[in-house]
Amino acid sequence: MKELQHINKYFYKYRYSLLFGVLITIAAKIFALFTPRLVGKSITVISQNVQGELSDALFKSELLKNILYLIGAAVIAGILTFLMRQTIIKVSRLVEFDLKNEVYQQYQRLSLNFYKKNRTGDLMNRISEDVGKVRMYVGPAIMYTLNMITLFIVAIFYMFNKAPTLAWYTIMPLPILSITIYLLSKQIHKRSTIVQQYLSNLSTFAQESFSGISVIKAYGVEAQTNIAFHKLSNQSRQKQINLTQVQALFFPMMILLIGVSNLLVIYIGGLQYINGEITDFGTIAEFIIYVNMLTWPVAILGWVTSIVQQAEASQKRINEFLKEEPQIKNTVELPTEIHGDIEFKNVSFTYEDTNIQALKDVSFTVNHGETLAILGKTGSGKSTVLDLIGRLYDIDKGSITIDGKQITDINLNSLRESIGYVPQDAFLFSDSIKNNIKFGLIDATDDDVIMAAKNAVVHKNIMKFGKGYETVLGERGITLSGGQKQRVSIARAIIKNPQLLLLDDCLSAVDTETEEKILKNLAKVSKDKTTIIVSHRISSAKNADKVIVLEDGKVIQQGTHDTLVNIDGYYKELYLNQISESSNLN
Repeated sequence: MKELQHINKYFYKYRYSLLFGVLITIAAKIFALFTPRLVGKSITVISQNVQGELSDALFKSELLKNILYLIGAAVIAGILTFLMRQTIIKVSRLVEFDLKNEVYQQYQRLSLNFYKKNRTGDLMNRISEDVGKVRMYVGPAIMYTLNMITLFIVAIFYMFNKAPTLAWYTIMPLPILSITIYLLSKQIHKRSTIVQQYLSNLSTFAQESFSGISVIKAYGVEAQTNIAFHKLSNQSRQKQINLTQVQALFFPMMILLIGVSNLLVIYIGGLQYINGEITDFGTIAEFIIYVNMLTWPVAILGWVTSIVQQAEASQKRINEFLKEEPQIKNTVELPTEIHGDIEFKNVSFTYEDTNIQALKDVSFTVNHGETLAILGKTGSGKSTVLDLIGRLYDIDKGSITIDGKQITDINLNSLRESIGYVPQDAFLFSDSIKNNIKFGLIDATDDDVIMAAKNAVVHKNIMKFGKGYETVLGERGITLSGGQKQRVSIARAIIKNPQLLLLDDCLSAVDTETEEKILKNLAKVSKDKTTIIVSHRISSAKNADKVIVLEDGKVIQQGTHDTLVNIDGYYKELYLNQISESSNLN
């Protein structure tokens, strides 16, 4: 139960509702336990009437009174049981809501390295399946446990008060039940953990298959994928069966022990009645009803134990992520005003997950209002520079300053709010085109959206769709072409009107004519803003105020376009090659 202590704060939060639920549960079971007593009295009255000890008038009066009491107690117990479920199950849903939000907020806090180490399917499973298991502990498990405890305390009190010897014989099987539950619970906990791990693997495989369905179809590997999924699902099924085999032992064991208790009541109670130790014949019937009323709580005890064990296994998996500390921490509480003067000074950075050194002693400056172009071969470290400006990672050595302040001394929220970032791989949400653009500025007007789309040279493309800006995109924007996705992503960045505009090779999928139009528009909207463009094309860099060329994580050239085209090196070679390619196309 150690892992489930994390839920205690939610119990405290909803303590009044839970307390009300507990009181209702106790009251409901007390009224429910009137039934065996009234039935016992009724059978005693019938027995006395048969033996001539009661007159017919008195017999009918007593029997009618017992029946009315019985109906009244049953109605009140039913109403209280309904209120009990409404109270406790509602609390479990509120706790589920809070826990899912806590997990989601933690996911938002964690750094990129966390997502490189953990699979999406596993993350989804923990916030859905695992939280669902914990909810079952908070709701049904607690509710039925309260039912069981209340019923046992009140019923056993009545039983010992009525016939102590018979009560002892009736509860004799319970210690055997307790030992059985303890032994089986250990196995359930162990197997539940394994089941959840396999469910995560299955979710991950399915998520990756659905996300990469176009690649699977393009390579014609549907059959192989089906075989792999079938193998994984069979493994998961076997683990579920292993768990179920242990769980299945509970109910037969319960029924057996309850049956033994019934036989003991009938046999021992009959002997006591014959010997005159029990004077009321209705006592035996009353005890049989008590035993059968205890059947469900005792039987449910196994199910509740299973729920608790599964919940603890799930909460342990959730706690692993909740205890994870983000590597990138916001050390400044007050907001920081960002102007846009950026300086890299002998910056080196190595990716933790791959141990690849992406940058080596990189130094450059870009002033507020200037445009910096970064060129270089694939894997030279261009995108890493943008990631470091957004402080998605912290550097190994050197310093990055913005407006003269160390980047770690700037409020993280202020920094990222001042950035308009267009990633190399444009990611769009499965939502309308308008909402995808408004993602950059939630309270933007329709006119703002249209203006941003026009500046990104995608407005005409959008209007060709049947629903225009209200067109809902497929997952990851699959409805659009590569160039359209990039331009919508650009519109999303510029609608934000950011102080820092970071463009990571975001024009690679558009033709040179469209690229020229976008660059002209960007020059207008980014006036008095700091812009950094990562590109493989000279056309994207020629109008920049400064150009740096990276190779193997080092700055090998630095200057303006006019300067670099006249110096032998990578930039001039790339320039001549692209001019030659353009001439051949014409």
